[in-house]
Amino acid sequence: MTFLYKADPVRGAEWARLFAQKAPDLPFHIWPELGDPLAVRYLAAWEPPAALATTFPNLDVLFCTGAGVDHFDLSAVPASIPVVRMIEPGIAAGMVEYVTLAVLAVHRDWFEYSRLQQQGLWSPIRVRPVASRRIGVLGLGALGTAVIDRLQSFGFACGGWSRSAHQLQGVDCYAGAEQLPAFLARTDILVCLLPLTDTTRGMLDRVLFDALPDGAALINVGRGGHLVQQDLLQALDTGKISTAILDVADPEPLPPDHPFWKHPRIMLTPHIASMTQPETAVDAVLANIRRHRNGEPLIGLIDRSRGY
Repeated sequence: MTFLYKADPVRGAEWARLFAQKAPDLPFHIWPELGDPLAVRYLAAWEPPAALATTFPNLDVLFCTGAGVDHFDLSAVPASIPVVRMIEPGIAAGMVEYVTLAVLAVHRDWFEYSRLQQQGLWSPIRVRPVASRRIGVLGLGALGTAVIDRLQSFGFACGGWSRSAHQLQGVDCYAGAEQLPAFLARTDILVCLLPLTDTTRGMLDRVLFDALPDGAALINVGRGGHLVQQDLLQALDTGKISTAILDVADPEPLPPDHPFWKHPRIMLTPHIASMTQPETAVDAVLANIRRHRNGEPLIGLIDRSRGY
C-alpha cells in the first residue's frame, strides 16, 4: 500500500518529511518515482497523470492538492474512484487574509491614494463608515463563510449568494438565479469565491456588472474562467467598476501584452490568495485515509454531477 504525490516537488519534500513522522508505515513516493504502480492506493495530485485507471489499477482515492477540482478531467477518472478536494485550515486562513486585505484596501481608498501619490497630489478622501459599505460574496462554501465571518468582525454589511439556500447569522443570504439581481444591487464590493463549473464560467460579465451599483469594486479569487475579460475592461472604462483585484486569470500567466498588466485600475496577483500548507494538508489527508479505511464518509468528497 503506497501513497503517491504528484504536484510541486518542493512541497512534496515537505509532505514526505511529514508522512515519515506521522505515518511511517505508509510508503510515500514523489512523482515520477512510483515504486510499484500496483501498490499505489492513494494519489494526491494537482494534475492527475494520464491513463490513471490502467497505470494505477488499485487506486482507492484521488486527492486534489487544491481547494477546487475544475482543472481535473473527471471523465478520465473512473466513477469508482472517490475524488476529494483539499479542505484544510491553511487554505481558509490564507483566503481570509487576502480577501480582508483587498476589501480594506478598496474601503480605505488605498489604490486611489497610490494614484494620487504618483501625481504628487495631497488630496484627502472622506472616510466612509464601515457599516455603510456593503460586501457581497459569491459562493457560500467553507471559504466564503470564513471570509464573511472575518469581514463581519469589522462591521461591514455582508451578503452572500449561492446556488442553494443558506442561512448565516447577520448575513443577507440570496440563492438561485432569480435572487441574483437583488444580491448584486446591494453590493458595493463583490468577492467571487465560486467554484468553476459549466454554469459559472463567464458569470462575471457585462450583464452582472450592469446589475451592480455604479463604482462597485470586484475581487476575483475564484478562477480566471469566471471572468469575461473584455466586459471588465469596458466596465472599468465607463466607471461602472471602479477597481478590480484579480488573483486569478485565464490563461495563467497572462501574455506579456495583455491589457490587464498595465491597467491603472486593475491589481494582479499570481494566484497566491491561498496556498495549501503542507503541515495541515498532510493532517487532513491522513485523517481522510483513516476515514476511508474505517468506511466513514470522506471530508471534501466532490459531487461529480456538480463538478465540486
